[in-house]
Amino acid sequence: MELRQLRYFVEVAEREHISDAAEHLHVAQSAVSRQIANLEEELGTPLFERVGRNVKLTPIGKIFLEHAITALNAIDYAVKQVEEYLDPERGSIKIGFPTSLASYVLPTVISAFKKDYPDVNFHLRQGSYRYLIEAVKNRELNLAFLGPVPRKDESINSMILFNENICALLPANHRLAKRDKIHLDELRNDNFVLFPEGYILHKVVVDACKSAGFLPKVTSEGEDMDALKGMVAAGIGVTLLPESSFYDSTPRLTIKMKIDNPNITRNVGIIYPANRELAPSEQVFIKFVNSFFSRLNQFQ
Repeated sequence: MELRQLRYFVEVAEREHISDAAEHLHVAQSAVSRQIANLEEELGTPLFERVGRNVKLTPIGKIFLEHAITALNAIDYAVKQVEEYLDPERGSIKIGFPTSLASYVLPTVISAFKKDYPDVNFHLRQGSYRYLIEAVKNRELNLAFLGPVPRKDESINSMILFNENICALLPANHRLAKRDKIHLDELRNDNFVLFPEGYILHKVVVDACKSAGFLPKVTSEGEDMDALKGMVAAGIGVTLLPESSFYDSTPRLTIKMKIDNPNITRNVGIIYPANRELAPSEQVFIKFVNSFFSRLNQFQ
């Protein structure tokens, strides 16, 4: 069994069309058909059945596809490991991040890292809190920035980088806009605009309001940080957001307000798999990130 056969098989399985797979692989259709036939002969069972002009996996073909993908991913990862051990400053890192860290934290640290290691490549993927944790566990991502850092989990390691306050964002014409700080319970009668339920920042806000003695009246939701800021600017409601989300700017027609009671904070960190050794480029990045935020924390 050859790697080429496995790659051809996966390509055909995903496209369900031999000629489309051949075109994407930049080889002749006959070459793909021959390699699939050789693979089926070696296994002693058909992997595909014809459906009109397309092909579909047989039940045993579906089982084989799952294992073929796992095998190819493992081989690709092994090759990547060898390449990076030969030159750890030319690796490739897949990093996940939530929307709350997209505007300032992530670009700031990657920009600083690229100045020292310009040949390391990044593949960035934004996702929800739960997705990022699962993606790191499943090796879909190498690392992920998260806030807050999840509680102890045997399958992931975590490193806290910094702590930050959660602030209120009010429309500029809000009755409390001229204050220096507020108590959270002063917003009990306001409409709130939040991330949808299931997002970690939704839970952070709801838990904070509960600790202040009320449930927030959520009238609008948005899955994007800028969308929430825009709704506040439009006077639709108030919201609570991490302080780092204001580092680049506070939106027009809004006021960022410190919350004096209760003091709401979150930690921000990075997670990575506990069940495999980090690749050299990942080790370089983790060490850099830890040093980068340690220096920043010294001046705060």
